[in-house]
This record gives sequence, C-alpha cells and structure tokens, in this order.
Amino acid sequence: MYGQRIKELREEKGLTQKELGELLQCTQRTVSRYELEQVELGVKTLISLCHLFKVSADYLLGLEDETGAKIYR
Repeated sequence: MYGQRIKELREEKGLTQKELGELLQCTQRTVSRYELEQVELGVKTLISLCHLFKVSADYLLGLEDETGAKIYR
C-alpha cells in the first residue's frame, strides 16, 4: 500500500523518482524500490515523506483513507 501512495503523491507533486531521491538523500533506485515495496521504509524516511507530502504516517502506510478515517484490518 505505501508504495502505491508514494508513487501517487510523488506524481501529484510533479516529481521524478530521481528528484524525490535527492530530497530524501537516496538514489532513484531506492525510490523505485520503495514504490515497488521491495524495501521497507525506515522511520527517518517515513517521517521525511510525511513532511514532504503533508500526509500522516497512517495514510502513507494505508491505515487511513483520504478522509482520515481509520482502516484497521
């Protein structure tokens, strides 16, 4: 879930994977792996993404929807 949301938020901001990588101080390949969920997000990266995209960690991790309603499974 987080990979899809990162990609959607990145595209909404008009950023390439390379540009997002520069903001996160990582490579384009690492951003790609986040979006494909091949790599777990570290806490620092999660916080950086939340600040950058102005979303909650719960939203980014798929624990709440766009309205802020919790979606615990």
